[in-house]
Amino acid sequence: MISKNIQINLPLLQEKEVELYVKREDLLHPFISGNKFRKLKYNLQEAKKQNKECLLTFGGAYSNHILATAAAGKEYGFKTVGVIRGEELGIEVEKTLNQNPTLKQAHQFGMEFLFVSRTEYQQKNETDFLTSLLIKYPNSYIVPEGGTNVLAIKGCEEILSENDKEFSYVACAMGTGGTVTGIINSSTAEQHILVFPSLKGNWMVDEINSLKPNKQNWEVIPDFHFGGYGKVSDEIITFINQFKNQTNILLDPIYTGKMLFGILELIKNNHFKKGSKILAIHTGGLQGIAGMNLLLKQKNKTIINE
Repeated sequence: MISKNIQINLPLLQEKEVELYVKREDLLHPFISGNKFRKLKYNLQEAKKQNKECLLTFGGAYSNHILATAAAGKEYGFKTVGVIRGEELGIEVEKTLNQNPTLKQAHQFGMEFLFVSRTEYQQKNETDFLTSLLIKYPNSYIVPEGGTNVLAIKGCEEILSENDKEFSYVACAMGTGGTVTGIINSSTAEQHILVFPSLKGNWMVDEINSLKPNKQNWEVIPDFHFGGYGKVSDEIITFINQFKNQTNILLDPIYTGKMLFGILELIKNNHFKKGSKILAIHTGGLQGIAGMNLLLKQKNKTIINE
């Protein structure tokens, strides 16, 4: 499948003489969209090759990756198990599903949930914990939290196409670092990769380097996380709604909304020279809007217009 690049037309871009395009990876699949489609592609092939019957993975209660894995399991003939952070969510499962659109949809796709404490969840990469899960769910293929592994990076290397070589900058939001690393690997040495983390902290450079990207043509832009992962403000919600009205492109509040806000702020502050061409990767994640809107309504805040 090929996603398409859409040029953004805003007065600011004309004023600064900068071109901005959005690569619509969110259109790849209704549920396995964006970078989740890319990350799962070769993992699904490997699971089939190993004759595994079940995909077992990890995530929070509103995880895009959890829902994408559940959808992929249904579509490609695997059982699915989601190890979910937060044992309290398993006390009244019916209530949890009714209050959480992500888990409800994953459940409808056939995913079984194992709700664990936050302490247990921190063991998600430890051999003993993984062994205990494989005893409980035999013949499972384990996909890491967020889907990031060597095969996921290989899939994300396919995000950029030959036609994208014309862009001087490629921007991408960062969660676990796999998508960004794939983009770095398939970029040209002349391109500059801008990384917009959705989490706060100074660990992102080390995290990307641990995944061994094949170039150093990248830079972390750490100033647009809006308080950290899953945190939003009236400012970012208003921006997402305005961007949708102006471009007809819906952004998610965790990743792409913050990235596009950051890009336009950088353009406003003359970060890019005239004539620059920027490609922003839309990594999907739109399923999370329903859950975010529920939380915003509870606080009597402005919601995202889908």
